[in-house]
Amino acid sequence: MKIIEGKLNLNGDEKIAIINSRFNHIVTDRLVEGAKDAFLRHGGNEENLSLVLVPGAFEIPMVLDKLLGSGKFDGICCVGAVIRGSTPHFDYVSAETTKGIANITLKYSKPVTFGVLTTDTIEQAIERAGSKAGNKGFEAMTGVIELINLYKNFKA
Repeated sequence: MKIIEGKLNLNGDEKIAIINSRFNHIVTDRLVEGAKDAFLRHGGNEENLSLVLVPGAFEIPMVLDKLLGSGKFDGICCVGAVIRGSTPHFDYVSAETTKGIANITLKYSKPVTFGVLTTDTIEQAIERAGSKAGNKGFEAMTGVIELINLYKNFKA
């Protein structure tokens, strides 16, 4: 059986952007640190890593569309944190952010990962941003790296 998969290494030429939502920055700053760490550990050149800050998670899809449309990036790592409150705002923001990122990803067929936390509590978010549950920013960046290498197998 032929197995087609992406490797977890960069050659240093790949240009990757992290889109980070500033809302809940105590959490999202840690996600960015994790993503940057993964990029560098897997052979990325720091000059080829861009950080794009948006106000909140809801704005990630529009900026993702602009970045992918520019053709300047080989992959995009989206990170943010939407934490449930006492109103339905959480449901709308998390659902539209998820759908928006998915639709833009399909539109461009470029490597994009979803590292947007959707948690019930701030404690859960902190756990996923570098404490007990690992760092989802690190995981999202390794996903982009793997996808970039996987997509190379499909080029004609």
